[in-house]
Amino acid sequence: MNIQKLEATARQMVAPGKGILATDESSKTANKRLAMRNIPQTEDMRRAWREILFTAPGIENNSSGVILLDETIRQNTKDGIPFRELLSKRGIIPGIKVDKGLANLPNFPGEKITEGLDGLSARLEEYATLGAQFSKWRSVISIGQGLPTTPCLEANAFILAQYAARSQSAGLVPIIEPEVLIEGTHTLIQSEVTIRHALEIVFSAIAKYRIYLPGLILKTSMALPGKQSGIKSTPVEVAESTLRALTTTVPKEIAGVVFLSGGQTPQEATENLNAMANIPHPWPLTFSYSRAFQDPAMDIWMGQDANIQKAQETFAVRVSETALASEGKYK
Repeated sequence: MNIQKLEATARQMVAPGKGILATDESSKTANKRLAMRNIPQTEDMRRAWREILFTAPGIENNSSGVILLDETIRQNTKDGIPFRELLSKRGIIPGIKVDKGLANLPNFPGEKITEGLDGLSARLEEYATLGAQFSKWRSVISIGQGLPTTPCLEANAFILAQYAARSQSAGLVPIIEPEVLIEGTHTLIQSEVTIRHALEIVFSAIAKYRIYLPGLILKTSMALPGKQSGIKSTPVEVAESTLRALTTTVPKEIAGVVFLSGGQTPQEATENLNAMANIPHPWPLTFSYSRAFQDPAMDIWMGQDANIQKAQETFAVRVSETALASEGKYK
């Protein structure tokens, strides 16, 4: 394990004014987005959409990396250039999602475990040969009556730590993503408490299995009231609540913290990040958004070549605005 290389890559991924684009949605999820807009749900349409994103003019100014899926890291542009090479030539680091998705956690109704440790080391080695320099693993945490349970949090934390160890051993910077879902009727404080509890357990496992902290990135949810709660929190309230949870649990030594948009509207995700950036915090702090970037652009594209330029312009503006927010400069 080359810790100097891991640390240098991780620092580049959380460079000021840049964020990590998340295009690692599964084919099933990507097809749902296409279907909502009556766009054919085919591999070629998914490839075409990703090419629109990856070739958008100017995104290299505010994008440090892109999280790819197994399908995407093997795809090419219509001119035959592998996406991973296209991104690297633009100064954008290719990364890869390596978990195998969610399964029900036996004996714990309503809770999930993330699968994919089997064969992970071999997959990581292959992705490294394909040009990936970082990886990502997602677990999900639900808030509800009696949820989350400590055994569920512990099980997912153990898996996150095992993944991180194998990723670093393969020379890839791990992004751990214990996502607290926004669905539910919970309050802002309940979200904050859940994030804090989850991160306490995660970083206990990270320490136990001797993960190299300067070569590790945390992708986390913001503390938010549940979508069905009817509660609306201000950006300052979200920022203060989120940072209270993080500053009491996340080691200062990690390379940085990136936020997922997690079902927020693009405007909410931008304003909440901007508020966060204006409160003192001990690590580099930036974004790793998917829906908040892709939805506005896909609404313009609608599968039509005539709309590509406008869709790319919209995407680039969203990335630029969010980059400003990551430095507290969004107006």
